[in-house]
Amino acid sequence: MAVGACAEIASALWYCRPGEVEIRQEAMAAPGAGEVRVKTLYSAISRGTESLVFGGRVPVGEFERMRAPFMAGDFPFPAKYGYAAVGRVESDDYVLRGKNVFALYPHQTAFNIPVGAVLALPEEVPPHRAVLAANMETALNGVWDAAPGPADRIVIIGAGVVGSLVAYLCGRIPGTDVTLIDINPTRAELAGKLGVSFTGPGDAIGDCDLVVHASGSPDGLRTALELAGDEATVLEMSWYGDAAVTATLGGPFHSRRLRLVSSQVGQIAPSHRPRWTHGRRLAAAIALLCDPRLDALLAPAVAFHDLPQRLPGILDPGSGILCQPIIYS
Repeated sequence: MAVGACAEIASALWYCRPGEVEIRQEAMAAPGAGEVRVKTLYSAISRGTESLVFGGRVPVGEFERMRAPFMAGDFPFPAKYGYAAVGRVESDDYVLRGKNVFALYPHQTAFNIPVGAVLALPEEVPPHRAVLAANMETALNGVWDAAPGPADRIVIIGAGVVGSLVAYLCGRIPGTDVTLIDINPTRAELAGKLGVSFTGPGDAIGDCDLVVHASGSPDGLRTALELAGDEATVLEMSWYGDAAVTATLGGPFHSRRLRLVSSQVGQIAPSHRPRWTHGRRLAAAIALLCDPRLDALLAPAVAFHDLPQRLPGILDPGSGILCQPIIYS
């Protein structure tokens, strides 16, 4: 704890009305007992989730479950939201002072946080790449839910950040045949960098051992069901907010005994829940970010104070952006 540290004015991004954000100022007291102060270096926009927040499309029944760990305000508005902050500890914690850390904190220039809620970055994980930690944690949990095996034929539908990270993780399992599927043909270059194959929906090979759906589109879910082999698992990682989704559960769905399984990062996958904590899972996700190939997921950084003008374009479905880092210097 930094005893007698001066109060500081921090700037934070708030979602204030549908399609509108603003930067607000707030005073921070000195860190309290068991807290550290973190000066933010980078954060990242979670395009899937934050587009729902931006549009005021979080379902009323999910208001509590959708709260990020250090969110302020309430859904639908106003809300200070976000969960991918990387910064440097500036207070006098003898272990962490001067270290780069990750925290599930909203977009804010500096913040006080319990020391147990930050994780120090391994030296081989640079701060700009560490903004992928929350996405990697989601992908890791999804892979646990999916339970792929060596030599499996696996397709991942949706080459967004989470889908691409799932493909990357599955591609590291010996003997797997992993294909990333997306309607955007330019994602082929990304797939190549991640070490997996790529195809469009119409050219995909079926009879798969595992299909992971992460496109956020009902059309993608229909494709996923079509590509699954007999008694295979289709893992649904998309979250649709308040949108209705039609799934094709007629035809061969029952005769082929397909399994449609949901995955969500709020709880640890049942296969690991007896032994793993959320902290252990997040630490594992951060350690998995040591590969420089994952920089292919990152767009050029945008300055924090430019977000009110830039965020609509970042969240536009046609932007082509995967992960949007925010820089605070």
